[in-house]
Amino acid sequence: MFVPLSVLDFRDRAAAYFGEKVGVVDGEMSLTYRAWAERTHRLANALHDLGLQPGDRVSFITYNTHQLLEAYYGVLEAGMVLNPINIRLTPHDIAYILDHAQSKAVFFHRDFTPLVDAIRPQLSTRPVFVVMEGQRGGLAEHEYEALLGGSSTEPRHPQVDENGMAELFYTSGTTGLPKGVALSQRNLYLHALNAEIALRFDEDDVVLHVVPLFHVNGWGVPHFVTMTGGRHVMLRKFDPVALMQHVERHKVTRLLGVPAIFNAVLHHHDRPNHDLSSLRQLIIGGSPASPALVRALEQEIGVQAIVGYGLSETTPIVTLAQPRRVLTEAEPPERAAERQAMTGWPIPGTELRVVDASGADVRPDGEQIGEILVRSNSVMIGYYREPDATSVAIRDGWLHTGDMATLDDEGYVVIKDRSKDVIIRGGENISSVDVENAIAAHPAVLEVAVVAAPDERFGEAPVALVVLKPGAKASEKELKAHCKERLARFKVPREFHFRESLPKGGTGKILKAELREPFWAGLRERVH
Repeated sequence: MFVPLSVLDFRDRAAAYFGEKVGVVDGEMSLTYRAWAERTHRLANALHDLGLQPGDRVSFITYNTHQLLEAYYGVLEAGMVLNPINIRLTPHDIAYILDHAQSKAVFFHRDFTPLVDAIRPQLSTRPVFVVMEGQRGGLAEHEYEALLGGSSTEPRHPQVDENGMAELFYTSGTTGLPKGVALSQRNLYLHALNAEIALRFDEDDVVLHVVPLFHVNGWGVPHFVTMTGGRHVMLRKFDPVALMQHVERHKVTRLLGVPAIFNAVLHHHDRPNHDLSSLRQLIIGGSPASPALVRALEQEIGVQAIVGYGLSETTPIVTLAQPRRVLTEAEPPERAAERQAMTGWPIPGTELRVVDASGADVRPDGEQIGEILVRSNSVMIGYYREPDATSVAIRDGWLHTGDMATLDDEGYVVIKDRSKDVIIRGGENISSVDVENAIAAHPAVLEVAVVAAPDERFGEAPVALVVLKPGAKASEKELKAHCKERLARFKVPREFHFRESLPKGGTGKILKAELREPFWAGLRERVH
C-alpha cells in the first residue's frame, strides 16, 4: 500500500514515544511533546473554523517562537501551506509577498503591529489577521491563544499529496523581487531523513533555534529534531549574551548559525563567564566560513566546528564538512582540521556536480572553479507562480545554484563565491572568499567583506570592508602587508575601509550587495 510521505509523522512519533518529555522551551514556557502536539491540533482546527480551505497560504510574521514551531505542523495538518515571513524585509517587500502568495491569514507577533499597519494599505486582498501575545483589536480580528482555546484538540487527517506544496519561503530579493520557493511534503520529509543520517541527532540533543525559522526551517531543524525526540529551545532575538545564557541554562548540545553569530560569541568579553561545556557541535553555514574561525571555535570553546552549505531551493542542506574516518585515519590532524572548514561533501540522497561554463565537469584538483549543480529529492518543486524563473534554475533535472566552487579528489567542495560576487580584475577572476579568508586570519580582524569596486585601469578591483575586534588596532598598510604574504598581488585589495559594523540580513549573513552599491553609484553600467 502506498503511504504518502508527510512530516506530520514526525510530530505524531514524538507525541507517541516522547509524549511526557519537555520538547519545546520558549522563555518561561515549557511544553511536553504531547501538550505541544495538542496545540498543533488546535491550530489546524482553528484555521478551518476561520473559514480557510485546504491549499490556502498562511503567513507568519514573528520571531523564533513556540507559535511558529506549532505552525510548522498545525498549518500542514490543516492541509494548508505555511509561509514564514522574513521579518527584516521592508514593508513593501512583505506586502508583495503576501499578495503574491495570496495569503488568506496573517499571524503576527504584537511587536510587529506597526509593520502590519504599514503593510495593510498596500495589500490588494484582505487576509484574516491574528495577533500573537497581544490584544485583539484594530487589524487583529483574533488573538492566538483565544483562537486555540476555542478549537478542538481532535487531530485532523488531511489528504496528503506528497508532491503538493506544503511550505513557501521567499528569497530575500537582493537581485529583484522576492521569489517564492515552493517545498513539498516529499522535499521536507526526505531532507529530514537525509540530514539526520548525516548529523545523527538523538533524543539527548538540545538545539537552540538561533537561525530564524523563516529561513528554510532554520536549516530543517524543526523536522529532524522533532523526529528524534530532541528538545527545541527558542531564541527570539539574537544577542551573544542571551545565546550563551540559553546554552548554559538549557545545556544546549548543538548550534547552527552563520559565521557572524559565532564570531560575535567567540570574541565577546563575557564569554569566559559562561559554561558552554554542554556543546558538542557547531554547524556553520549561510555564508562561507574562514578556516581561522573554525580553528578558533575548536581551540577556544573546545567543541567540534564544521561547515555546511545549502540553499532555500534545496530545503536546505546540500553538504556538510563532517569528518570521514577513512580520511582522518590516513591524513595528518592538520589536514582534517582544514577539511572541516571546507564547504563539505554531499549528504546522503544528494548528487552534486561542479561544472565550467560549457557544462563540463571541472577537474577534481581543488583549483578549477565552476558552478555547483545539485540533484536531489530535496530540490524545490519550483518558484511559485514563476515558471520562467524555474526553468532557468532547474535544467535537465539539475538545480543551477549560482555558487562558484572547486572540487577535490575526495569529493569536497569549497565555495569560492556567488557568481555575482566574483571580481574580475583585468581578466583575472578573484574569489572574494579567498581574499576574506586571508584578511580574517589577521588577529585584529573580527569581520570582513570584500566586494568589487570600479577601476579605470582594470575594470574593477577588490576593496575590503573591515570590522576590528574590540580594542584591537590595525592600519590599512598593515593589512595590505598581511595580504601580500598570503595572496597573489592582483588579489590584494586596492583599499581597506574600516567600519563599526557590517550590514546583515535576517539570518546574519553580510549583505554584500548593500556594501558594493555605493562604489558604483552614478555609473550606468557595472563591469559584469
